[in-house]
Amino acid sequence: FLPQVDSANAGRVLASDAAVFLKKSGLTDLVLGKIWDLADTDGKGILNKQEFFVALRLVACAQNGLDVSLSSLNLPVPPPRFTDTSSPLLLSGTAPSDLPWAVKLEDKVKYDAIFDSLNPVNGLLSGDKVKPVLLNSKLPVDILGRVWELSDIDRDGMLDRDEFAVAMFLVYCALEKEPVPMSLPAALVPPSKRKPLSVPGAMPLIPSSTSTKESHQSLPPVGILAAKAPLTQ
Repeated sequence: FLPQVDSANAGRVLASDAAVFLKKSGLTDLVLGKIWDLADTDGKGILNKQEFFVALRLVACAQNGLDVSLSSLNLPVPPPRFTDTSSPLLLSGTAPSDLPWAVKLEDKVKYDAIFDSLNPVNGLLSGDKVKPVLLNSKLPVDILGRVWELSDIDRDGMLDRDEFAVAMFLVYCALEKEPVPMSLPAALVPPSKRKPLSVPGAMPLIPSSTSTKESHQSLPPVGILAAKAPLTQ
């Protein structure tokens, strides 16, 4: 991976170059920021070869649902996946269309009932409508922020029926004391959101935000949840 971001062959990677490359991992900016902070140990905005290797290992940890922390570095994980149509080694795997969805049918029926009770508009729920349901779980706001980021798969600041089911699934997992993953596992990607594998240059698991959609989202996901959290007291 290093030659792609170290074009001058100086043995170091600048923050600006690394940011462009790491975005191809499909991880959220929140997670990538944490990875950078852990890898850039001296805070100079430059990574040497060893630090860049640490960043790649942390990307792999996050993509496989492990905690982004230095203690995860010694855990066995597959190599990190990045989208890059010019190299067959860097194609990010998407969920195969025949992989069973982790959300069971009987649970989906319950989640759909909650979804419909929140008065969706054009089959979508805004963050404001989803927020009270998430806060009602009494989970920490940072966990709920991650649930929102993972479930808003198309990054439009709204949840459709399938995305809402993913959010509910993650909330119930968290309530069972299961850790909320840093990136969406392949089995949790709704079948309706899966890309056919025949597409050259497979899409990342979580598509990166587009500037047009970002403009519709006035608050970051965590802000949506944190803004009125005291009202639940």
